[in-house]
Amino acid sequence: MTTAERYARAIDFFRETMPKAKTELSYGDDFQLLVAVMLSAQCTDKRVNMVTPALFGRYPDAESMSKASEADILEYVKSVSYPNSKSQHLVEMSRMLQDEFGGEIPHTLEGLMRLPGVGRKTANVMLNVAFGQPAMPVDTHVFRVAARLGLTPQCKTPEQTERELVAHIQQEHLAAAHHWLILFGRYTCTALRPKCAECGLKDLCIKDDIAIGKVKPRSRAKVGKR
Repeated sequence: MTTAERYARAIDFFRETMPKAKTELSYGDDFQLLVAVMLSAQCTDKRVNMVTPALFGRYPDAESMSKASEADILEYVKSVSYPNSKSQHLVEMSRMLQDEFGGEIPHTLEGLMRLPGVGRKTANVMLNVAFGQPAMPVDTHVFRVAARLGLTPQCKTPEQTERELVAHIQQEHLAAAHHWLILFGRYTCTALRPKCAECGLKDLCIKDDIAIGKVKPRSRAKVGKR
């Protein structure tokens, strides 16, 4: 099977089985989406959705959150992973939005990555989900699934995976493809016990032929930009 045929097979499958795939994070506007994505680093969407209603009830926008202290935010997010670092990043991000961007979320990768706690993956999520741009955020699910399906077998890093996927997936499918790969990795092609008997893409799977998902773990001492 050629690379083009492999991508076509995967895209056809996802278009048929997940025609309305979207993020599972709960949010009300672009700022709240950014906060939720930052909180979701190395944390489940389910856990993030448990803490954000109260957080957004008290700090619904950049202006209100910019006036909070790290301790204020920590009270709301202490049950997520790395709450101290995330509290600091959320306050610093909100203050930069107010001071340098007039409270508006930047619409470019470069602008987004200037914000404290916002790395390439988070910036690409914002471009994809909030602004409808053809971006491909790569998290652990995307990295793993793309490799297992033989879409990115030679890629060793998330950025290599991003470039490979963007090069082979038509722009009109990129926004959806991000969600396809995440949801497939979350519920079917899981890391430890993939549901191979339920998989509709077994004909593409090469997980027994290559080492999958062995990305160097990030330091567990502090959450950096993601």
